[in-house]
This record gives sequence, structure tokens and C-alpha cells, in this order.
Amino acid sequence: MYVVPRSNLVYLNTQEKLQKPAFYILIGEDESTKPKAYIGQTSNFCQRVKDHDYNKPFWQKALIFVSKDTDITATDVQYLEHKAIVNAKKANTFVLNDNKQTPTVPNLPEYQRDSMDEFFEDVMFLASFIGCNIFEVSQPKTEHLFYLKSRNCDAKGFYNSNGFTVLRGSIVAKDVAPSFKWKDKRKSMLQEDTKVDGDRLIMSIDRTFPSVSTAAGFCLGREANGWTAWKDETGMDIDSVYRPQAE
Repeated sequence: MYVVPRSNLVYLNTQEKLQKPAFYILIGEDESTKPKAYIGQTSNFCQRVKDHDYNKPFWQKALIFVSKDTDITATDVQYLEHKAIVNAKKANTFVLNDNKQTPTVPNLPEYQRDSMDEFFEDVMFLASFIGCNIFEVSQPKTEHLFYLKSRNCDAKGFYNSNGFTVLRGSIVAKDVAPSFKWKDKRKSMLQEDTKVDGDRLIMSIDRTFPSVSTAAGFCLGREANGWTAWKDETGMDIDSVYRPQAE
């Protein structure tokens, strides 16, 4: 895996392997709710990245995966792209607006498909190793569930190292306070993440936010201190449960 900052693309010119078929992930880290990524494949990353540098303003670094020992083929990286997009959309930890369509599975011989499945296991490990959780599916723990209730909101979720995950089935507020800082982005997320049930908006997927306060603001439609707003079934807030452990 090559980790290449956008500010140092000249480095690519020194790497012969990056002028051959490769699977890659472009990562942006400035999103207010959660990071954005683009997953792709190419026969020559050094050439392909020039187009991304011009047309995709969001990203700050690229993760590029190539075979260490033998070259992988164009069909191999197409298979990796398909598998990566499916897994990243399932995890739902990154915004994948530029990967609207999931590519079809290319026709690989069984032995080669098995080889690429093993390759993808390495991809997931290496991405996780550098702190990129794009393929990690969060698993809620019932003993750590927290709730947020108001007149128009009845949400639940859990907190871990990835952030705060608002769970499917949560009811979130339809209205938003005029002073809310990211109302347009929230509106866009509501269109993607919720379904209408009468006069209620219900989360149709699990959504992970980078902070407890961002999660609370999304659910309430207004600014909120998530550390005190989210409470477990005993009435203890997240601040009481987690912050003493960090001291």
C-alpha cells in the first residue's frame, strides 16, 4: 500500500509499480459530519490521478494498492473495486457520493477470484492499520446504548472509537433551528438516510458521526452538547460513562 498526500503527487513519478494496474481509495478528511472517499481502479494510477487532481477537490491523500510480487491485471482491479464499494457502502462510515453505482462483478476464474479475495483481506487490514475505517462495520453493544428524546426526536445509538452511531429505526426531528450551522448538509443526509412515516422521519440505515455532539445535532435539528444529551437506560450521560475512563 502506498499512502500519497495530494501535496506530493510528484512522488508518483518515481514509482514504476504505480504506472501499472492498481486499486485505490481517495480520502478527504474535512467533512463536517463524516469523511468522504472515492474508490476506483486504473491501469495506470500516475496518469489517472491527474484527472482526479483536477476534477475531485475533496481529497487530501490516496491509498494505492498494488501487488508486491506479481502484477495484477485490469480485471483483477475491477474485481477489487466492486468488492470494495460493496463493503464500504455496507460499513457506511464514509460518504461515497462519487461512487453512486456499484460496478458489476467481472468474470474471473475461481482460483483468481480466491486470490483477489485474499488480496482484499490485506487491503482491509492495511487500511485499518493506518486508521482508515472505511470497511469496518460497527457492532452495537446493548450495554452501551444511549437514547435522545425530545418532542420530535426519539433516537438511540452507541459510542466507540469510530464516533457515535445513530441506529436504524431512530426518529429524528423534521424541523431545524434557524441558527443550526449545517442545515443544508443535514437536509441532504435526511434524504439519503431516512424514510417518511406519517409525520415522522425514521432512520432507514445506521449512520456513524465523528462526534457525539454532531450526532445529537443531526437528530435534534439544532446545536446540542452530545456528551450530556445522550443518556443510557439508567439516566447516565455519555460524559459520565466514558470520560472518567479516559482520565
